[in-house]
Amino acid sequence: MQPHEFWQELHPQGRFPVEGGHERAFPATFADGRQLLLPIRPLPDGVHALASLIVNQAGFAVVDALAEDLAARLAPFAPDVVVGLPTLGLTLAAEVARKLGHARYVPLGTSRKFWYEDTLSVPMSSITTPGQQKRLYADPRMLPLVSGRRVALVDDVISSGTSILAGLSLLKALDIEPVAVGAAMLQSGRWRPALAAFGPQWPERVRGCFSTPMLEKGRDGLWHVPAAA
Repeated sequence: MQPHEFWQELHPQGRFPVEGGHERAFPATFADGRQLLLPIRPLPDGVHALASLIVNQAGFAVVDALAEDLAARLAPFAPDVVVGLPTLGLTLAAEVARKLGHARYVPLGTSRKFWYEDTLSVPMSSITTPGQQKRLYADPRMLPLVSGRRVALVDDVISSGTSILAGLSLLKALDIEPVAVGAAMLQSGRWRPALAAFGPQWPERVRGCFSTPMLEKGRDGLWHVPAAA
């Protein structure tokens, strides 16, 4: 597959084997068995790799399927409002809110508008933009939409947990504790200790459409799912 061909099509159950070696793509699997081929991104150590998902490059049918699946997982928490994390999480959050029957959602942002307040912001970094320190802002005009409401915080991918922690920290500063956290992909389990350190309740409030493991390079030169994954 060429780079622009990923994230465009859902495949039926069992189309691609999860076990065994993978060269360039890993089949992420929904709970109902459908599969989505994701490109494999080797990490700098040359020994490990992760499956990648860029939601705003995905086909509309794929985004729709991700939003429908995640909305169904968040529905038992009965959220009143969906709050989206920038940048890629905004694409998914808007569609999840729509699937939940909401009329709108609340986006957080990293671009400071002149009416924003520094007191309504926290530092934010991302695994996909290493070395870039940004700030995450809440629009003060949107506070009535989230104050005292049941909030679901949504991002596209949870990997190291840094983006979600920034979102949780900002909402905590607003005296808001989300009832749930959602993402299309839970990328390995590295996020769990970070969220547990922030609060023991958070790992159990996380929902994702699918999980993907940290892959390891085998002697055959292919990427494999570790036996303990």
